[in-house]
Amino acid sequence: MGKMMELAKKVDLTKVMQLAETVDLGEVMAAVSSMPPDKLKAMLVALKSGGGAATPAELPAPNGDFYGFYSELTDEERAALARVRSFMEETVRPAINAAWSADETPRELLIDGFRTLGVTRLIFNEDGSRTPRASLLEGFLTVEMARVDVSTATFFGVHAGLALWSIVLGGSEAQKAEWVPKMLSMDVIGAFGLTEKYVGSGAAGGLRTTCRREGDEWVINGEKKWIGNSTFSDFTVIYARDEADQKTKGFIVRKGTPGYSVKKIEGKIALRAVENGEITLENCRVAESDRLQNVTEWRVVADILRATRAGVAWQGVGCQIGAYETALAYTQQRRQFGKPIAGFQLVQEKLVQMLANTTASFALCVRLSRMQDAGQMADEHASLAKVFTAARCRDTVALARETLGGNGILLEHHVARFFSDTEAIYSYEGTNEVNSLVVGRAITGFSAFV
Repeated sequence: MGKMMELAKKVDLTKVMQLAETVDLGEVMAAVSSMPPDKLKAMLVALKSGGGAATPAELPAPNGDFYGFYSELTDEERAALARVRSFMEETVRPAINAAWSADETPRELLIDGFRTLGVTRLIFNEDGSRTPRASLLEGFLTVEMARVDVSTATFFGVHAGLALWSIVLGGSEAQKAEWVPKMLSMDVIGAFGLTEKYVGSGAAGGLRTTCRREGDEWVINGEKKWIGNSTFSDFTVIYARDEADQKTKGFIVRKGTPGYSVKKIEGKIALRAVENGEITLENCRVAESDRLQNVTEWRVVADILRATRAGVAWQGVGCQIGAYETALAYTQQRRQFGKPIAGFQLVQEKLVQMLANTTASFALCVRLSRMQDAGQMADEHASLAKVFTAARCRDTVALARETLGGNGILLEHHVARFFSDTEAIYSYEGTNEVNSLVVGRAITGFSAFV
């Protein structure tokens, strides 16, 4: 009897009578009394929060590797990637928005960090040869960088990709011995000067930058544009058209060489933490010993571009993972209409499409890198991966930005940076249109370039 009295004191009989006018209290009591205690508690939490499903006590952690591609790596490889992830999360992420806003590469931070981690030596040996499974591991390294910041992945890709591959494929044994160890230690930083002010996609058809030999020197004249790292690099590999035989030659142009000047490109909306330069060469004299001895025609440049194009496809994977994971974490915490927005159907649809884009891109790039490590990758394979991942990346970052609503255009939430940087991924290392023509030529047997 005492318990009945206590219960009566807790119940507002007026509200019970009002409730009885809208529902059958007997049915409610029968349904509630048959529920397990844990479901009763969950229902109470939901009712207190304004209705709807209760928020789980432990939410799934955002994970862009939905199909478990990391499981294909060795324990040693995963440990190395974990160290890179810690550096990117703990050191780069807190600093990158300020650098992006300032249009500056946080180069001391990146150089010191990558030197300590020994990142380049994970994929290259001292003599410039590649380590086993280097292409696959390099892809995952790119993901770890790009999932936090695409500019960082680009800085690394220019130095340890385009510039280093230029030395490895184009240099003599003496040139490789001089430059490769210093580049692996990041004691010197390289840049890659191919794209010109008036020649972008059509570089294979003929460069406007020219070179001519005068005794033991070469005289270079011309302009280059969009050259990443060039505002601070210790050297830039410059490609030019030989006036004598009209073939492509490559040169190691050292910082401070007379006739060589760099102007930083301002006003970008993408990859703002990459310092792109516009280079002017006016009777720039370079010693014959600094001519890349094995670059005697365009074919060598094409080999370099093929080797590095896969890296841009991997950037698209990392960028998508970063955007998806950021958007998912946001939806799990952001509350509207009394519950987290992750519980709404339209939001879940966007998240699933992001994850599908990311997973398909990831799978494509894993296969591509396995082909590259096996020596089976051709131009069209790298181009297809770049076309697909760049297009899916555009879709994914747009969905992520939509998911965050107005907060999606604020740098502090990071998605706005992924959204902007994707435009560079879509256009550089061969526009998606040009890469489509590379694939089209391979599958049809007809060239549609001109």
